[in-house]
Amino acid sequence: MSTIALANAVHVLAAVVWVGGMFFAYVVLRPSLGAFEPPDRLRLWGRVFSRFFPWVWVAVFALPASGYWQVMVVFGGFANIGLHVHLMNGLGLVMIALYVYLYGAPFSRFQKAVEAADWPAAGGQLNVIRRIVATNLALGLITAAIGASGRYWI
Repeated sequence: MSTIALANAVHVLAAVVWVGGMFFAYVVLRPSLGAFEPPDRLRLWGRVFSRFFPWVWVAVFALPASGYWQVMVVFGGFANIGLHVHLMNGLGLVMIALYVYLYGAPFSRFQKAVEAADWPAAGGQLNVIRRIVATNLALGLITAAIGASGRYWI
């Protein structure tokens, strides 16, 4: 496998893991957990986040590394890429910033509230996390669509 193919595969797989994980959590898991009582639901979310967020960190590093490598090596720099790649880059940076904030603030507070069995506080932080994930999911889907088809219409 060539290094170009490897970089592209890493890029796509990291995006699939991150965006696909958010899609599953928001569209499938979240509505399914509505039947659980708050302590059980919040504990389960804590376990889900603890398993999913390390994979998001991998994506947060792999996506820009593989993307910038391709921009520099394959295309010869930012001056030679299409608008769709600039859009992907900009949206990706916004997504990363939102995730770093989510992890450092609301998720940290959520974890502390769950550990203290402060269910109202944990629920409040889960609601903040939900809004950020909804935003990042929308941005991720838009970015994926631009990445997959942008060269044909932009």
